[in-house]
Order: sequence, then C-alpha cells, then structure tokens
Amino acid sequence: MIPAFDIAIAGAGMAGASLAAALVQRGVRVLLIEAEERPGFHATGRSAAFWTESYGGPGVQPLTTASGPALRDGGYLSERGALTIARVGQEAELAAFADKYEAVGVRVERLDHAALAERLPGLSADWTCGALEPDCSDIDVARLHQDYLATARRAGAELWCAARVTGAAREGAGWLIDCAGGQQARAGVLVNAAGAWADDLARLAGVQPLGMTPYRRTIAQVRTSPPPPENLPLILDLGERFYFKPEAGRLWLSPHDEVASPPCDAAPEELAVAEAIDRLQTVVNWQVERVEHKWAGLRTFAPDRLPVYGFDSRESGFFWFAGQGGFGIQTAPAAANLAARLLLGEPAGAVDPAPYSPARFG
Repeated sequence: MIPAFDIAIAGAGMAGASLAAALVQRGVRVLLIEAEERPGFHATGRSAAFWTESYGGPGVQPLTTASGPALRDGGYLSERGALTIARVGQEAELAAFADKYEAVGVRVERLDHAALAERLPGLSADWTCGALEPDCSDIDVARLHQDYLATARRAGAELWCAARVTGAAREGAGWLIDCAGGQQARAGVLVNAAGAWADDLARLAGVQPLGMTPYRRTIAQVRTSPPPPENLPLILDLGERFYFKPEAGRLWLSPHDEVASPPCDAAPEELAVAEAIDRLQTVVNWQVERVEHKWAGLRTFAPDRLPVYGFDSRESGFFWFAGQGGFGIQTAPAAANLAARLLLGEPAGAVDPAPYSPARFG
C-alpha cells in the first residue's frame, strides 16, 4: 500500500527540515524526501554560517531580523560582530550602506581607520572606514539542522534518505511521487525545497521552472602568522570581494566568488583559493602559512535574488520553498513559519509574503 501524507517536502536540508518542524507542530502529516544518504550534505553542511542583518540585502533583512529571537533563544547564536570595511574612495558608499540599514532598525556603528585597526590588527592604510554590526553572531548550523529534524520526527514526520524524486504526477487532488529505490508516496501538496535542484524538480512535476541558478562559493581554512584574534569580527568587503572570520585558531576565508554551476556536488577550485589569499593580503599584513582545508557549496538564487515562497501560480498543489541563496540558514525560523502559514492558509504574520511570491515571475 502506498503511504499517504498531507505534504511531501523534497529536500531535507535546512529549508526542508525547518519547514517540516513548523508543519508537524500544527498537526500536519509530513514526508521529508532526501536525495542523499544523509540530510544536509550539500549547502547546509558546507556553510560558514553567520547571522547578520545586512547579509542578503534589504529584501532579505526582514526575514533575518524576524529569525533572530528564535535563533538566540534556542542557543544557536554566539556573539561575533560583523565589520564591513571600505577602501579609500568608498567612504560615501560606506555611509550609504550604513544609512540604509539603520533606516530599518539595524544597529550599525561607523568606524574610522583607527577604530578599524583596533579590531583588525595589521590593517593596511588603504582601508579607511567601516560599519560594525555588533549583533552579528555565528550560528551552530549542525545543531540547528539536527534539532529541526528531531522535532519533525518526534511529531511523526517520516524521513526517506537516498530517495531522490524521480517523478511526480497529479493524481486527483494530490500527487503520486516516485523516488529512487522504487519507493512511492501520495501527498496533497508537493513542496520544492530541493535547493540547487529546484528547477529540475519543477520539470519532473510538469511545472514551469523559475530560472533558479546555482552558484559556487569557495571557502578555505588557512593558518596565518600571526593567528587571527579569536574576538575578531566577521570581516566583509564593501565591494563583495572577500570575507573572513576566525575559527579555532585558524581563518575561514572566502573570495566571495559566485560562479554559475549546474547542480552538483560542488568542489573548490585552486584559482578561487589563490584569489582569496591574494585579497586577504591587501587587507592585513598577516602571512598565510598553509591552506589546511578547502571546500565549496552551491548557493541558489531566483532571477531577482530574493527567495521564492508560495504556491506556484499555475499549479496550485506545487509549493516553492527555494532560492535562499547564502542566507537560508540565518532566515530559517522566519522563512519556515511564513511558508507553513501560506501552506495552511493562516494569516501571514510579521513578515510580508508578497515580495517572495512565485507570482512575481508571471
């Protein structure tokens, strides 16, 4: 007999797991379908995650801000601070950056070169000013993800791993879903939380893709001399050419690369790592002694770079929960709550769903 569920969610990374946890607490029968042997293998498991309200831009900020209390109250955040730095000639741009986020209630402190140098030893004179977001925090990604999965399963959700969706066909008012290994399920609604594979899943279900594009992002763990101070904030370039933060005596460093990629098990490229190191050495006089580890993940964006939450405009039983880019973890609580409300026809709550609706694509 084919098992039946109210809602099937394709993808058990942070997006799918958080939504499953939100739904089961409302009494919904949920199936989580994960393509890999273990959930979170791709983007979720490769994040250098942090919670900072400016990351992702003004369109994402309401979701990030609304997620803060749940992440903080759950003990998933540890204080870090984020410092966006600007070069000579970028002072006006930095001021505009600070103005933009202060206007929506984000705490921002403006720093001159001397104040920057106090927080970032060895800073080059080329970097003249910065904007400090003191509320930025590191996120315990693994625990958050596992807690969402545990909440879902305790309340009765089923999790199928190594069960990539291979077909989805309308059957009456719901779906008949085929998975790798010959498993089948019926569900009233199919949720697309497939990350980099979101458009592929839509095609399998006979739904028009939205133009989701995965981009590779590279991170390297390097040993430096001197080691980075443990109280160093997350350092971000105003021009989006690098970011770095300390981690257990080492430095996690990214060239802030975005290289379009097919959906895949992303691997780092040596050139991206070399670019990251080169850009670091324009900021501080630290020596990179060794690259100890490097990895890459895929960040998937809709054409307008905002997430997509809501029922497809042409297929009412197909729900998009995709396009979270690099901010899916820091927005997970608010996004899951918003999506659960939309799925169940509840009032939207604190975050306006309109900017994230699939209907904006026609």
